[in-house]
Amino acid sequence: MSYIYQTKGTCSSKIEVELDGNVVKHVKFTGGCPGNLLAIPKLVEGLTVEQVEEKLTGIHCGMKQTSCGDQLAHACREAYEASQK
Repeated sequence: MSYIYQTKGTCSSKIEVELDGNVVKHVKFTGGCPGNLLAIPKLVEGLTVEQVEEKLTGIHCGMKQTSCGDQLAHACREAYEASQK
């Protein structure tokens, strides 16, 4: 299942998340810092939604109260919940 998440408060504008059940299969960021946003998907693909949330929720970027990683955790949760409907 592929899901598009519109980010809030980050340089990236959206995140495409593909799940297989509760396992992250593919992540693609639009916008943001290229190096980080190529690295993050490689680190989380194969993890469960819960593992992504545990690792990334609450990470801030500078003075912002969120980050691309934090937004990815939200995106994964939203994608998973949407797949359960």
